[in-house]
Amino acid sequence: MRDWYRSTVGGLPRMYWLLWTGMLINRVGGFVALVLSLYLTSERDLKPSAAGLVVGLYGVGGMAGVLLGGVLADRWGRRPTLLLAHFGAVVFLGGLAVTEDVPVIAALAALLGLMHSMPGPAFVAAIVDVVPAPDRSRAFNLQFWAFNLGMAAASLLAGLLAEVSFTLLFTVDAAGTLATAVLLLWKVRETRPVISPVISSVISSDRAGREPRGGLHTALTDRAFVSFVGLSLLLAVVTLQSSTILPLAITADGLRPTVYGSVVAYAGLLIVAGQLFVPRLIDRWRKGTTLAVANVFLGLGFACVALADDAPGYLLAATVWTVGSMLAAPPNAAVIAELSPEALRGRYQSVFYLVFPAASFIAPAAGGAGLEFLGDWHWVICGGLGLLAAAGHLLIQPARERRAALRRKEERHRLEVPAAG
Repeated sequence: MRDWYRSTVGGLPRMYWLLWTGMLINRVGGFVALVLSLYLTSERDLKPSAAGLVVGLYGVGGMAGVLLGGVLADRWGRRPTLLLAHFGAVVFLGGLAVTEDVPVIAALAALLGLMHSMPGPAFVAAIVDVVPAPDRSRAFNLQFWAFNLGMAAASLLAGLLAEVSFTLLFTVDAAGTLATAVLLLWKVRETRPVISPVISSVISSDRAGREPRGGLHTALTDRAFVSFVGLSLLLAVVTLQSSTILPLAITADGLRPTVYGSVVAYAGLLIVAGQLFVPRLIDRWRKGTTLAVANVFLGLGFACVALADDAPGYLLAATVWTVGSMLAAPPNAAVIAELSPEALRGRYQSVFYLVFPAASFIAPAAGGAGLEFLGDWHWVICGGLGLLAAAGHLLIQPARERRAALRRKEERHRLEVPAAG
């Protein structure tokens, strides 16, 4: 157990744990988005279509926040970006707690989505800054574990507080966000790497020189990176079937909605109980191989839904796809870190984070049509997409690894320039 503990959580920098704690507190308190549609229909008497539009504005704000957060994390720094996002979220949550005007609520929802999405790229870029490359996989594994633990707690709190008062719910969410902001202000220092003028002049003259002067365009035209992001989008579209289309399949089989709740809770418990054991399992695997295996499990898990017609069948399918999700989390984040130029880590993270709002649109739109017109064959196709993504990761693995090795070589060269001078 001591060996497991050391290999799982030992040796990580103190700054990482401060960031990790901030993310966990923020996730536990971040439950407004989970009940926003319920608040709009039950408290503000909006029709579901109007409530959906307001929640959609929250998502639009989130897409803008992801990009803005990445740009600011590189230009201003990780710490200022995190502070702006958290203190801004406190203000907008306070506004939601006191206003009853629907247009104002819609505007606040969009601004809150902006603030809620901004910290993601900055948090991850800061982790990459402070955690040595050999330890990043397990650091991101712990981040994924904390995210799911926080989500489980947030879901429970949201349900309890919504039954008491939505005003109290907004207030508690604001208090959790404020606690995170105070922790960041008090304990977290700036982590963004400082590139000296000497190094900058060398960068400007060599092949890699265009990267630090670039911006989002650099990330969007990086073929190795975009290929990886494309496969990640495919993975996200398949994964989100569990929260968008799976409830329809369960009710179509004549099962009660509580069965879906049980499946979701069971998957969350699997991650909380098992995620910390993943790093030792995959430690010796190549990242692309790990992602290929993860996609195979995800694909097979969703393909099993085609055969499920009772609660045990759905729980078995959830077991298989959750194993895939657990395997995918650490190498996914580590690959983005190793492909990102030091000066553009925030921007690269922001482009990667766009995968999630994009998948949130594609998954229900394509999944709903697939289930309506194809029936159980929809789930077979999901399985095929998982296998396709697995093959893609194996195919791009050699080129991606060469690119990552070149990136490490360039960064070592940059660090050696001052000494040579």
